[in-house]
Amino acid sequence: MNLHDWIDELCDALDVEAEVDEALILDLARTAAHNVDRRAAPITTYLLGYAAAQGKADPETIEDLAGRASVLAESWDRPADAPDPDDVAVTVDVPDDRGVDHTTDHYDGVAPDDEDDEVLTGSAGP
Repeated sequence: MNLHDWIDELCDALDVEAEVDEALILDLARTAAHNVDRRAAPITTYLLGYAAAQGKADPETIEDLAGRASVLAESWDRPADAPDPDDVAVTVDVPDDRGVDHTTDHYDGVAPDDEDDEVLTGSAGP
């Protein structure tokens, strides 16, 4: 079975009528894998298909969408092993005060023994 046969069988199994530009999708997958991350290839092509389906895109529009995705992937400047800036934790030095007795501390005018813990924890008391 060749790739074209696989695509035809997959379209039948998914109950989809689609003309697939194999070269376009494979080129986009290759560009995403090489310039972004290997795992970006299937996600990129999935999102291309999703965008195409949402807009009921014709072949020219799909080529345009793929071109935009390819330009983005080609200009990607983060190394594949770089952490996502949104996932990078900010480290704050917190002093070790485990030996300090905090039972008499007051926060926002509420003593720890007050019945309404809502101010301290954001939830109702015990």
